[in-house]
Amino acid sequence: MSSDANVQVILHIGAGSFHRAHQAWYLHRLNEARAAGDPKWSLTVGNIRGDMNAVLQALDSQDGAYTLETVTPHGERAYETVRSIERVLPWSADLAGLVEAGSDPACRIIAFTVTEGGYYLDEHDHLDTANADLAADLKGGRTTIYGALAAILEARMKRNAGPVTLQTCDNLRSNGERFHAGMSEFLERRGDVAFKTWFHANTSSPNSMVDRITPRPTDDVRERVLAATGFNDACPVMGEAFIQWVIEDNFRAGRPAWEKVGAELVDSVLPYEEAKIRILNATHSCIAWAGTLVGLRYIHEGTIDADIQKFAYDYVTQDVIPCLTPSPLDLERYRDVVLERFSNPFIQDTNQRVAADGFSKIPGFIAPTLSECFARGVEPAATAMLPALFFRFLDRWQAGKLPYAYQDGVMDERVARGFFAAPDPLQAFCADRLLWGSMAQTPKLENMLRAALGRVDAWLAKRG
Repeated sequence: MSSDANVQVILHIGAGSFHRAHQAWYLHRLNEARAAGDPKWSLTVGNIRGDMNAVLQALDSQDGAYTLETVTPHGERAYETVRSIERVLPWSADLAGLVEAGSDPACRIIAFTVTEGGYYLDEHDHLDTANADLAADLKGGRTTIYGALAAILEARMKRNAGPVTLQTCDNLRSNGERFHAGMSEFLERRGDVAFKTWFHANTSSPNSMVDRITPRPTDDVRERVLAATGFNDACPVMGEAFIQWVIEDNFRAGRPAWEKVGAELVDSVLPYEEAKIRILNATHSCIAWAGTLVGLRYIHEGTIDADIQKFAYDYVTQDVIPCLTPSPLDLERYRDVVLERFSNPFIQDTNQRVAADGFSKIPGFIAPTLSECFARGVEPAATAMLPALFFRFLDRWQAGKLPYAYQDGVMDERVARGFFAAPDPLQAFCADRLLWGSMAQTPKLENMLRAALGRVDAWLAKRG
């Protein structure tokens, strides 16, 4: 894998913008600060699907190097050439490159960014085996993270390549634990007892919390990079100046000393990820859905809209902060920083990007607060506004009235359209177990959302 036998390798699956603005940047900074005698870590990147081939080819043509542009809420831009990626694997349907790289003894960490829907988990952390891709992988396919890792790890086991850490880098609550449960169930269903035993004995999956707003790159990023650096970068990335990475220190075969460059290695990620998922991620979605409904294009436009900002502020203040208290974080300060970050007009983050994947975000980001409020005997009126906004957003989608294409990795389009063909669409929406789990078909959920939908519709009527 490397000509230097002392180099330790991280294989990262998913070469998208977020990885290159976040984890790859941390490793670049660490390597830049490396002293003589410190271990050297390098990144190998690849993908399990062919939809990133253009990026992989561009990265390969630049020997893995690319430019990261960051911008503050005040418009201060900075440019940095990131050089942590030392090997780019071309995609092939059999994932031969990934299997070879991940089964090399030099590979100590296999990391991946597949987004929340890519884990195919329900509220009980069981696999959604009705999914066609997952069902195919259970028969030997390699199109999901489970099928890909099964192929890589089986080759690693046969090669006696040693233990490895499987590192999740997504906005999935308890991401390491939940992925590990999903992978274990996947191997159980495959029926290979020896392989499953090896998996449990030779891997760990630390939880993590990742954070940096990273919009999809646009042509103007490339133009600014060229003007600022003189380099005509074929695959630059752009993100906000803010960055955070909290990682459970649970690695099986060593790790980079990320704490030297600002990452937080902790015993428990839980309070950090709960604050981030409920305050940042859920609020982000709220602003995107609401902004779309009143004709706005960008996140910052919705964040500075007085009505939409109030939806987000009240949701956090009235419901989330009481649910998460006590916390090691100053939750009110965290709320204010999040809203300041979202108001950054220079990020140009689109509602289209953030509004995506509502069928993952409702159960992952929003339903837990509803459920906990119900359990405490508190009416979560402010939280109920978020799924009510999504319901009206989904109604616009099924009617062909959204200003952009809606993308959702786990939505069953037939089911979603079926809500609005039902005699009572909101009742059908509230009965969906994928969205609501044990709250589905309960009067308290339906009544709360019906009242919230009335407020949403009154607001939309007022806005014209």
